[in-house]
Amino acid sequence: PEPEPEPEPEPEPEPEPEPEPEPEPEPEPEPEPEPEPEPEPEPEPEPEPEPESEPEPEPEPEPEPEPEPEPEEEVKEGFFKRIFSRKKKETLDKGLEKSNTSFLSKLNKLVTGKSKIDASVLDELEEVLITSDVGVNTTIKIIKRIEDRIAKDKYSTTKELNNILKEEIAQLLSENSNGESVEFSIPETKGPYVIMVVGVNGVGKTTTIGKLANQFKMQGLKVAIGAADTFRAAAIDQLNVWAEKVDIPIIKQEMGSDPASVAFDTLSYSKSNNVDVVLIDTAGRLHNKINLMNELSKINRVMQKVIENAPHDVLLVLDGSTGQNAFQQAKEFTKATEVTSLAITKLDGTAKGGVVIGISDEFNIPVNYIGVGEGLDDLQVFNKYEFVDSLF
Repeated sequence: PEPEPEPEPEPEPEPEPEPEPEPEPEPEPEPEPEPEPEPEPEPEPEPEPEPESEPEPEPEPEPEPEPEPEPEEEVKEGFFKRIFSRKKKETLDKGLEKSNTSFLSKLNKLVTGKSKIDASVLDELEEVLITSDVGVNTTIKIIKRIEDRIAKDKYSTTKELNNILKEEIAQLLSENSNGESVEFSIPETKGPYVIMVVGVNGVGKTTTIGKLANQFKMQGLKVAIGAADTFRAAAIDQLNVWAEKVDIPIIKQEMGSDPASVAFDTLSYSKSNNVDVVLIDTAGRLHNKINLMNELSKINRVMQKVIENAPHDVLLVLDGSTGQNAFQQAKEFTKATEVTSLAITKLDGTAKGGVVIGISDEFNIPVNYIGVGEGLDDLQVFNKYEFVDSLF
């Protein structure tokens, strides 16, 4: 009978529960966030690993794929926390440097030796905004909002003035906004999306068209340009240079041709060639408003024969460096045609960045693009938060 107890060492295989340390593979599901229950069906009998993986913050590396669609973007800590391209923001900061320096120097001078926001401070702030080309009507509106906010929230120190001003201006811009966009995109339409570009000569209209075409093409869109400013040979030539540079088709006729005819040909070509975006250049003559109005109206009527509801966007290009003169141009063009969006150029090298705020508010038209440099990428989609953050 003694040999019988000898088999007792057989329980040694009982340490087979060593597979219990097998939960070590459990960290393998750890890389997978909360959906771990799906891969864990193997150790299903052991629900314990599930809670263990939950506390572990290791799933944090997995959100890394989220930024992948936005490779160059990062979270910016500042007045508004937003994700945007570092390069784009640096370009914007540089382009608005003179406006920023001008604003800050005036604001710093305004609050020097003063600790409380009172009537005298607001009077001086009003002068700062007006002299920064924000415009009288818009300035009065901003001051009124700040007064109401101070009365309601009991703000009193001048240290808070800059942030209050930023927030109120951003709010004002948002009231005339088409919504936030971080890239050059277009709404879905039946057939090509048509943008008619208007503005006086010399504001950067042709350059804006070329840069827009380039940006749209970089988004994978098929683009075509129509040279309907037939009153200047230089306009056709300049647009042709841009078309070659960006490598897109341009539809043109000889100088003196009917602009509406060029627009008709451009849309016909675009419709039959599955073009996504059409940019139509137009003449920028203001000396005869009646002729301008009639010409733009005729172009609109002719385009609608080819593509329903064309143009889908009437983009007015203004030179931001001209300050109050840009207001006058906006006034004339909004009388001549229904302007639906703005592109404000040449903001680099000028301290008149406030004109963006005033024109958008005065005419209730959203700013879609701003030009802050001469490079191809220096025409940017307008973002009110980035703009205000760079301006102040």
